[in-house]
Amino acid sequence: MDLLDDLKKIEKEAEAELKEVASLDQLEEMRIKYLGKKGAIQSVFSKMGKIDADQRPVVGKEANILKGKIESWLGEHKERLEKEAAKKRFQAEKIDVSLPGSKVEAGRSHPLSLVTKELEDIFIGLGFDIAEGPEVESEYYNFEALNIPAHHPARDLQDTLYIDDHYLLRTHTSPVQVRTMEAEEPPVRIIAPGRVYRSDELDASHSPIFHQTEGLVIDKDISFSDLKGTIELIVEALFGKDRDVRFRPSYFPFTEPSAEVDVSCIVCGGEGCPLCSRTGWLEIMGAGMVHPNVLEMSGYDSDVYSGFAFGVGLDRLALLKYGIDDIRVLYENDKRFLHQF
Repeated sequence: MDLLDDLKKIEKEAEAELKEVASLDQLEEMRIKYLGKKGAIQSVFSKMGKIDADQRPVVGKEANILKGKIESWLGEHKERLEKEAAKKRFQAEKIDVSLPGSKVEAGRSHPLSLVTKELEDIFIGLGFDIAEGPEVESEYYNFEALNIPAHHPARDLQDTLYIDDHYLLRTHTSPVQVRTMEAEEPPVRIIAPGRVYRSDELDASHSPIFHQTEGLVIDKDISFSDLKGTIELIVEALFGKDRDVRFRPSYFPFTEPSAEVDVSCIVCGGEGCPLCSRTGWLEIMGAGMVHPNVLEMSGYDSDVYSGFAFGVGLDRLALLKYGIDDIRVLYENDKRFLHQF
C-alpha cells in the first residue's frame, strides 16, 4: 500500500527535521508543514478515497497514530525550547547586586507651583477661601458684570481670544469674584488663582497664556486702608521686610478708586538698575475698592457693603522672586531650569 509507505516516509522526515529545529518560529513552521490543513498528514487523508475500501481503515489508523506521535514530539520540543529561552532570558536579565545603583531622577516643583502654593498658604492663614471658575467664560461674567461695557477697549479682538460671539477664554480671574458674589452672602474673603489668556505675542515678558490670582474681600465698613494693610502683609511674606511698597493712582473699570502697586526692586533695592528700568520700583499688581456697579450687579447693596479687590500675576511674581529674566523659560519644560528649584 503506497499510502502506508508515504506515512513511514513522513515519519522519518519529521523525526529528522525535528532535530534541526532551534526556535519556536521554526517549530511552528514544522507544525504547519506536517499537521496543517494542507500539511503532509492531511494529504494522506485526502488520497484515501482512491484506495480500496478494505485498506482505508488501516491507512486511517496509521495516519492518526502518526499524527498523534508528531503532535507529541512537537509538544515536548516546544516545552524544551521554552525552558531554554526562559533560562537565556533570566541570564540576560540577571542583576549584579554588587554594582552601584542607577540614579533616580527626583521630580521638582515648578516655580509657578511654588509661588501659587506660597500665596495660597498666606491667604488661608488670613482666613481666605480658594475659589475656582471656568476658563471658558461668557462675555457677561468676563466683562459686563465687571462694569466693562461693550465699547470698552478691553473687549477688542486684539486683546481677547474669542471662541464665538458670546464665549471667550477668560482674560482675568475676576469672573470668579462675580460668580462667588452671586452664590454667597457677605462677608466674602476669597482668592481665585488660575490660568488666563490674552492675544499677546510671546516674548521675554509676555505670553498668551499666563497665571493670575484675584483677591476679593466684601463686608461692612471695608476701606482702602484694609486693602493697603493686606497688600503690605503679602509683600512682606513673599519678599521679606526689606521691600518698600507704593500705591500709584490708576484706573480699572471694576474698582474705584484704583491703584497700581509697586515694590522696591529686588535687585538694586530701589537704587535703580536695568531690571526696574532705573526707577527703583517693580509693578506687581493692580488693586482698588470694588466699584458700586459691580456690587449692585451681583445683588449686593452698595450702601451697606463695600470691598476691595486685587489681581496679581503669578508669572510676574515667580520672575521677581527667583530672579528669572524671561517668562518663556517657565513653559519650556527644560529640566536644567526646573532642577534649580
